[in-house]
Amino acid sequence: MALPEFSMRSLLEAGAHFGHQTHRWNPKMDRYIFGARSNIHIIDLSQTMPLLHQALVEIRNVAAKGGRVLFVGTKRQASDPVAEAAKRCAQYYMNNRWLGGTLTNWKTVSGSIARLRELDTLLESGGEGRVKRELLSLQRERDKLDASLGGIKDMGGIPDIMFVIDTNKEAIAIQEARKLNIPIVAILDTNSDPDGITYPVPGNDDAARAIQTYCDLVADAVLDGLAAGQSASGVDLGAAVNPEEPMLREASAPVAADAAPAGTEAVAAELEAAAAEPVAAEEPAVADEAAQAATSDANDAVETEKAAV
Repeated sequence: MALPEFSMRSLLEAGAHFGHQTHRWNPKMDRYIFGARSNIHIIDLSQTMPLLHQALVEIRNVAAKGGRVLFVGTKRQASDPVAEAAKRCAQYYMNNRWLGGTLTNWKTVSGSIARLRELDTLLESGGEGRVKRELLSLQRERDKLDASLGGIKDMGGIPDIMFVIDTNKEAIAIQEARKLNIPIVAILDTNSDPDGITYPVPGNDDAARAIQTYCDLVADAVLDGLAAGQSASGVDLGAAVNPEEPMLREASAPVAADAAPAGTEAVAAELEAAAAEPVAAEEPAVADEAAQAATSDANDAVETEKAAV
């Protein structure tokens, strides 16, 4: 496998270049803004390309070392893509509501996860003679816990890297990760604050198609990392009778709760014309050269477009 490929065209088609209205912006994002059209800020994808590639390389490296990747996206349009992507690559997610202290107070959260496991076992066994009303009450409690903690009940400890959609909505998660020195990969819209983000990726964090694109790329990077990790350890998956990624098997197995923490079509046409030759993410071995080439070519195109305007 190899790092997932993407191009400026694919980001344009997903609407990743659309920011917020010009009056809804964070001045700290000024360096990532290409310009404005119809009072809508346009994100400079020539900067997004190398930054996104850098973030994917880091996520791949974490997965290759057996690290945990936590997907965080609790807004409505991000909820399903985040959960699906995390499950596809056997990682962890929070897509309902971030509970304060999820990372900084992991011991207490582990108690809630243990309660969730207890309820799962109890309800699967039929209730052990409990009356219907009591079973309904236990089912409601179980559903509430599962909505909040179901995505991290097998995590077993704090994550090694966190991928976040919308840093404004997930401000508490960002603060907790920074306090614990957990690297953060975050999608930054024009109203976001880039301070404290380890791997900032300028892009639209509201459009469902853009969010799906980001999640798919991150999931593919994790899968590539898992494959690379197994290859480095000398495991011949092709020779196995029933090939299975050990990381996927471990993710599906129960983990003790107290385990050690290990605008517009015109704008799209302008930007697409400015980048006539799509830039694809290269292999990790030439990551630096590819990022520099992508940035140089796209900057030349941006200057040409600005001169035309």
